Amino acid sequence: MFDVLIVGGGAAGMSCALVLGSAKSKPFAINKRIGIVMHQRSSHLQNALFNNVLGLVPGTTGASILENGPKQLKELYPHVEQIESEKVKSITKISEGFLVTTNCETYTTRLVVIAVGYTNLVNIKGLESYIEPHPRAVPQKERVWLKNENHLVDKNLYVAGTMAGWRSQFAIASGSGAQVATDVLTFWNDGKHTKVHDKI
Repeated sequence: MFDVLIVGGGAAGMSCALVLGSAKSKPFAINKRIGIVMHQRSSHLQNALFNNVLGLVPGTTGASILENGPKQLKELYPHVEQIESEKVKSITKISEGFLVTTNCETYTTRLVVIAVGYTNLVNIKGLESYIEPHPRAVPQKERVWLKNENHLVDKNLYVAGTMAGWRSQFAIASGSGAQVATDVLTFWNDGKHTKVHDKI
């Protein structure tokens, strides 16, 4: 049983995983099982070039982030389980949380974070009733979002990044993933507002 399972290995998903992983020494997070399904094939980062993101060297490519992000996560926070070469097919509510079924396995988790791209080709069964036209995208592109309030779609079901209704901008998607991570940490910390800072 995972305590949280993130679906999507793009900007929002990996940012969420990094912040959650960084809380490993906190008493409320020390024994939590965190996982991320690292499906990246359809990520919009594949073709991205970044010259306007604070902290990134101009010329950084999205492809390099997709390659180096999982390495950073593994090196810094190896307790975060990376599920590779699997694609989520369905998410089903159960009494303890959710069943998340991929093309290879079925996992149980208490919380789910959806962090896939906002394409209308998303076909994860169990999410259909939450999908609506994206509020911040050109209608002709037929983008979608999971209707939510402050990233919360339904009880224990979160969404991050463009699928949360935000614009397709790397810094925005990353920040959305980090926000969801702090929401999860706050939930684990009995509702006490929580954030994680590294300090020199």
